[in-house]
Amino acid sequence: MGSLAERILHWQWPDGGWNCDRSPSADTSSFIGDEAADARTGDVARQRKHIAAKRATQRAAEVFLRRRLFRRVSDGRIINADFVLLHYPLYYHYDFLGGLKAMTQIGCIGDPRCIEALELLEHKRLPDGGWPAEKRFYRTPTKTTARTMTSNVDYVKWGETSKRRLNEWVTVDALSVLRAAGRLDA
Repeated sequence: MGSLAERILHWQWPDGGWNCDRSPSADTSSFIGDEAADARTGDVARQRKHIAAKRATQRAAEVFLRRRLFRRVSDGRIINADFVLLHYPLYYHYDFLGGLKAMTQIGCIGDPRCIEALELLEHKRLPDGGWPAEKRFYRTPTKTTARTMTSNVDYVKWGETSKRRLNEWVTVDALSVLRAAGRLDA
C-alpha cells in the first residue's frame, strides 16, 4: 500500500471520517474533503484487495450514509445550506453531488440512505435536461487579479454559474451518478 493511503488510514477518526481539526474538543469528523479520502481508501481496497482499506472505506461511508449525505444525525436538519446546492468544482468543499460521486466510486450508491440525495439531484434537473452549478467556491479574475496571482481566484472557466442554466461539468457528474444508481437508461 502506498504512503498516502497509509497516512489516510492512520489519521482516520474513531467515527470513521477525517478532520484537520486536531482540537481535543472536536469529536466528529468533517464532511469537508472527506469524500476524497473515502474514495482513495476505496481505490486502494479494490486495487490491492487491502482488508484495512476496505474496512476504513466502509466506516467512512457510514459517516455520510448515517447523515443521508447532507442531514444531521441528531435532528435530521440540513447540516449546511451549501451541502444541498450544486457546485463546480468542489475543490476541498462538499455538496451532496460530491457525496453521491464518492458513494458511486466506493460502490455504495445502491444504499437506501442515498435515495433522498438522488431524488434531490433529480429534482434539480433543468427543463433542458441538464443540471446547474448553483454556486461556486471561487472568484473570477478582475482587472486587478488578472495581472497577479491571488488566492481563491480561478483562471479556468468552469462553465455557467446560475440556478437556471446548465453547467456541463455538473451535468456530466449528475448523469454518471444517476446511471450508476440505475436511474437512467443505459
